Amino acid sequence: MVCPECQSENPDGMKYCGECGSALPRACRECGFLNPPGFRYCGECGAALEARAQPAGDPAARQEERPAERRQITVMFCDLVGSTALSARLDPEELREVIRAYQEVSARVIERYEGYVAQYLGDGMLVYFGYPAAHEREAERAVRAGLEVIGRVKKLGRRLSAERSIQLSVRIGLHTGVVVVGEIGGGARREHLALGEVPNVASRLQQMADPDTLVVSGATYRLVRQVFDCVSL
Repeated sequence: MVCPECQSENPDGMKYCGECGSALPRACRECGFLNPPGFRYCGECGAALEARAQPAGDPAARQEERPAERRQITVMFCDLVGSTALSARLDPEELREVIRAYQEVSARVIERYEGYVAQYLGDGMLVYFGYPAAHEREAERAVRAGLEVIGRVKKLGRRLSAERSIQLSVRIGLHTGVVVVGEIGGGARREHLALGEVPNVASRLQQMADPDTLVVSGATYRLVRQVFDCVSL
């Protein structure tokens, strides 16, 4: 870490310059962005800049675990088309920039429709509508979000095509049904995931979709058929 005041080199993790005592920028552990001293959250990705220390093995120090619960939700799987070909063409740093841009564009849309990104799966995204917060017309929200994600990624693709000759497109699958959502994992790595048939069906539908299309299951279709024009596959 280079001190912005005296240009001295400091080891990573230092908060103050060892040469002049000035406060050092804080690098985000998630995205690497250098934040001004005093920031608690990253100005680039919103991640917390300091993890709260918890005594090892102290159950009281852990965040209280939410009990598993049954929910009807709509699950979205969104996947970037042709990522293997992109990885062969691009330098790994360039590929990371492209995937991050696609994920950020998609996440902004999903957040606006009050969806929850449960996992980033490489170049894919697993999204829940109806958990952790439930709203009316979850399936409709999911379809609207999916269609807008397709449009936004196409727009991003046009810009990248002009800048780097890169083509971007996504395919999306949606399925609605009952799941059990709860904490899984071990040690420090724990996640809240929906278990049951619903995520598996949504994943298969995503794999069936053509580029820049959204495929919904019969269960989802029955909830949105009064709102959207659908074509039977």
